[in-house]
Amino acid sequence: MKILTGNDLKSGAVIWWDGENWSLHVDDATDVGTHGEEIMAREEALRQVNVPYMIDAERTDDGVRPSHIKDRVRALGPTVRPDLTLKPQDPQALDWVI
Repeated sequence: MKILTGNDLKSGAVIWWDGENWSLHVDDATDVGTHGEEIMAREEALRQVNVPYMIDAERTDDGVRPSHIKDRVRALGPTVRPDLTLKPQDPQALDWVI
């Protein structure tokens, strides 16, 4: 599956395309198929997202998992402070990154 990510232009937060808007949660990401370039161009022109890009990911039983470790770290949040991650209640959150 192909998903879109970038950074929110106002806050700098990592965001994921959910099919209609941008979400802070990678699990909301939807497969953009062959429409990724079109969506990225439109959203960047609307100044909704900074430097959007398309990545490979897979949907697992635990949600959407980006293929590359860099994007898994971006999806989770700081790895040096698990209490600040987007999954603070998950004791195995850092296992998800690797």
